[in-house]
Amino acid sequence: MPNESITVVGAGLAGCEAAWQMAQRGVKVRLHEMKPAQHSPAHHSDDFAELVCSNSLRSDELTNAAGLLKEELRRLDSLILSCADDNRVEAGGALAVDREAFARAVTEKVRTHPNIEIVCGEVTDIPEGKAVIASGPLTSDALFQAIHRKVGGDFLHFFDAAAPIVTAESIDMDAAYIASRYGKGTADYINCPLTKEEYDAFWNALTTAEEAPVHGFEDSKVFEGCMPIEVNARRGYDTMRFGILKPVGLPDPKTGKDPYAVLQLRRDNAQGTLYNLVGCQTHLKWGEQKRVFSMIPALKNAEFVRYGVMHRNTFLDAPRLLDATYALRIDPRLRFAGQMTGVEGYIESAASGWVAGTATALEAQGKTLPALGRDTAIGALARYISDHTVVKFQPMNINFGILDPLGYKIKGKREKNMKLSERALDQIERLKGEL
Repeated sequence: MPNESITVVGAGLAGCEAAWQMAQRGVKVRLHEMKPAQHSPAHHSDDFAELVCSNSLRSDELTNAAGLLKEELRRLDSLILSCADDNRVEAGGALAVDREAFARAVTEKVRTHPNIEIVCGEVTDIPEGKAVIASGPLTSDALFQAIHRKVGGDFLHFFDAAAPIVTAESIDMDAAYIASRYGKGTADYINCPLTKEEYDAFWNALTTAEEAPVHGFEDSKVFEGCMPIEVNARRGYDTMRFGILKPVGLPDPKTGKDPYAVLQLRRDNAQGTLYNLVGCQTHLKWGEQKRVFSMIPALKNAEFVRYGVMHRNTFLDAPRLLDATYALRIDPRLRFAGQMTGVEGYIESAASGWVAGTATALEAQGKTLPALGRDTAIGALARYISDHTVVKFQPMNINFGILDPLGYKIKGKREKNMKLSERALDQIERLKGEL
């Protein structure tokens, strides 16, 4: 075990989880947090692990991937889950917390741990020695520039413009067909045709749908560089038909003719369980996205695992930069955790912190973190962000689509999801025995 402390930058959900896992394993930690001296535009409280948006940590049911991820973390002695459970408020099948009480609880546990030293103030450069950087999607300008210099400009994004993603199994293939435009290359796209009447309804809904508000710390200039589909549609009735919904070269095998318009879906992972809506980056409210895109016949029952987002966000091109323990490939002494790695959501951030902190602690003790496969939610998330086959990387919430399939048919979605969760929790119990 090293005599020197390991550095953690940022006391959000991921940073606190990483620091806790190392400290619990007897490793000395120096946790740097710029609050209260300096706040990001999104933060207001001086406490650690501040929940800046909703107080809900989403579903707590094992038939939901978010519920599975939470249960895995519970079984692995997660600080964040322990504090969340202790400060929960009634929210049906979801885990919601008293926001302030939760943050106070995390702060108290971290501040009083004998192996954690708190250092107040902004970190402006890459730390020396082993470190976990969990500075969040609104990383300060100085640290952003230091990371930028470390990884290169092509691997660090400042704005994200993401299209929605749906599960492959929820696409109605009776209303779609697989083809490549003009027959060139392999048939990798699912094509969703629209008649003139269907296009009329879709265009009208898209041009009148309600957009999400732009928060004060976000930069509306993002729209100049990556146009939302609703803005594209408002430029004219036929604009999409000559652009992202262009039907030419995609004849429908049922008619032998090009349809009036076509939305293409592109595979989003190597397993082919997820597809993104090509060209459909959007700033519509999430409920509006589901309503409008479900008007496309092939997507009438689509399961959206991620909605489109357009906002300021600092995140790494993780598949090119990080391994499945969140270590930087070009400099493995450094690990990243939290939303900077491309995980999206409170619990996902905590999960990345658990992996980064545990792996770093074990390395400091001359050990190795046992491999986490795609049959667990924690492992699937880590492997998704480090999967080089993911070409256009965007932040992702946990969902069953990134877990390995069961390999056999189960009738009913809830039953299938429960089997996936049971398999995952068996693997977590095995992992606990190896730690």
